[in-house]
Amino acid sequence: MEEIEGIFLDNHNPKWGVGRNYEPIKDSDPRPPPDPITEEFRQGAGEMSKSWIKDGYKKVADVLSKADPKNRHFPSLKGHPAAQQHAEQVVESHETLKENIKALKKEFKIYRWNPDNPYQKPYLQSYFVLDALQKIKAEDDSSLSYRRSCREGICGSCAMNIDGTNTVACLKPIDVDTSKATFITPLPHMYVIKDLVVDLTNFYQQYKSIEPWLKTKKPPPEGREYRQTPAERKRLDGLYECILCACCSTSCPSYWWNPEEFYGPAALLHAYRWITDSRDDFTDERLQALTEDQVRLYRCRTIKNCTATCPKSLNPANAINKMKTRHLISQPVEKTEDQYQKPFGQA
Repeated sequence: MEEIEGIFLDNHNPKWGVGRNYEPIKDSDPRPPPDPITEEFRQGAGEMSKSWIKDGYKKVADVLSKADPKNRHFPSLKGHPAAQQHAEQVVESHETLKENIKALKKEFKIYRWNPDNPYQKPYLQSYFVLDALQKIKAEDDSSLSYRRSCREGICGSCAMNIDGTNTVACLKPIDVDTSKATFITPLPHMYVIKDLVVDLTNFYQQYKSIEPWLKTKKPPPEGREYRQTPAERKRLDGLYECILCACCSTSCPSYWWNPEEFYGPAALLHAYRWITDSRDDFTDERLQALTEDQVRLYRCRTIKNCTATCPKSLNPANAINKMKTRHLISQPVEKTEDQYQKPFGQA
């Protein structure tokens, strides 16, 4: 490598300085005596502008890079083996650090669609991030749209499909396997408003139609609360914990094909929660409302996707089965056969 005029590197105090030309130093040569100009520079280095030093460093790096592309990361000088060794170590550690950072990155492929560009087809946009959607939204792409609220698995707002499974993003661990991307798409078979936000209007209307509140025919005795025994209260376990995230309903093939008529696992789970509540006085009326058209409840085919995908580990399929059993037991045998033989035969 050619010697650079006017540059001197002190091995004991490695700072760039401006001085006179020096002959290359051999390994056997003693350290050259202090140069007055170099000493003067060393004393005044603290007062020099940082930008001046930075610009000078950049110019030297450019010259060395043109002379030898291998030195583009760190400039070195002929005749200074210690500095050359240090430069090589810095470059090596820098490359190692970059590889380690790259290995920690996780690729996310996220469904994107903007209603402002209706003629543009939906697409999967890739992100390389160390965190998840929050980091993407805050630092990489503020246009990304999705729902979120509690971040604790309580509200159900951040429901989406992650790697082919419906779940809530706040409870889904990041897959540490960086060799494959994570695919994030909206809840399936729902109208997409934008990106990961879907239209849940029909879902909430069905939930409202089951009248999800306590209905009684008389006030509690002496103005006190409606009481339950511990056994009666225990029957509600696994029902009231539903957070209405819609993961179960949007994973159900029956709900995909009959979203208007079939109520879906979420609404039916909540319906059974009130039907089995010992304090409610409208059990028969609730069952009648669900079975009058033979689709709202009986369109369930016991596929059990709802149970498999529930992020709260609930069992909507079991609740639906209990409602069917309870309704059929309450019907006379002749009426049951006449009423359901034809629809079941066609199914």
